[in-house]
Amino acid sequence: MELLTLHSSCSGLQFRTPSLHFQAVPRSFGLPSFLHSLSTRHNPSLFRFHPPLSASLPSRAPFPNSLSSICSVANDGTLLSTTKDAVIDPSFAVKNKAMDMSTELKGTSIFLVGMKSSIKTSLGKLLADALRYYYFDSDSLVEEAAGGASAVKSFKESDKKGFHESETEVLKQLSSMGRLVVCAGDGAVQSSTNLAFLRHGISIWIDVPLDMVARGVFENQSQLSDSELFASEAYTEVLTQLTTLYEETRGGYATADATVSLQKVACQLGYDDLDAVTTENMTLEVLKEIEKLTRVKKMMESAARPF
Repeated sequence: MELLTLHSSCSGLQFRTPSLHFQAVPRSFGLPSFLHSLSTRHNPSLFRFHPPLSASLPSRAPFPNSLSSICSVANDGTLLSTTKDAVIDPSFAVKNKAMDMSTELKGTSIFLVGMKSSIKTSLGKLLADALRYYYFDSDSLVEEAAGGASAVKSFKESDKKGFHESETEVLKQLSSMGRLVVCAGDGAVQSSTNLAFLRHGISIWIDVPLDMVARGVFENQSQLSDSELFASEAYTEVLTQLTTLYEETRGGYATADATVSLQKVACQLGYDDLDAVTTENMTLEVLKEIEKLTRVKKMMESAARPF
């Protein structure tokens, strides 16, 4: 198997091993055009890691659990202050939990599956930043290798088998590496070969209600060119098409090591409005699920040791 060579734009070092242990986080990394052999019609392109964020991603709603205080004036005019709901800011909770998990993960990559949405993307980037990992979107890699959104659409229509092979090649390359957070496309759960590549890391199903996914499509019109599924501008038609796709992929999603449901997180936090759930809330829940998985793995390894 051909291994990727990562070229650091800061240090000029080359890494050739699947398990990567980075001492520092450079601005960006370039990947060689490893999909060039899949189709001679496509020009090679440069893939880049998403650089770690300098700050937390913007939340879709104000933090409901921020530290607040109630002030009152005593009879003698002295200002009194009592603390209420002293809860750590979710962004700090995410960083603290990620710091605790770093040693246990030992560089294991994390694959996020589920319907494509801004929630899943934002979560992936924040998770990568908190863990000091690198971020990838497998669909974006396939698109860049094909030469853009229109080219990948044409590729899919003219050579469906070749398109699926390119999806498999991307996952094969990514699964050979470490310290990655990957937002995996639907192709990752539609074949046993691709599902096997996900087993090289930890897979998490990010379960977002379909109506929110459809709404996100219309809020971000740039997504309309990503797939023929979104060719119609009618919300109801998009929702119907998303429902059909969901039924085709739900079985693959369910094979993930753990599931983080937006609705469940909202219920746990006592929110009636799903939009009140922040990226930090979802990321923290993902980290908790990963912690459970690593704990179970450690218990099984311990039980397997001879007395």
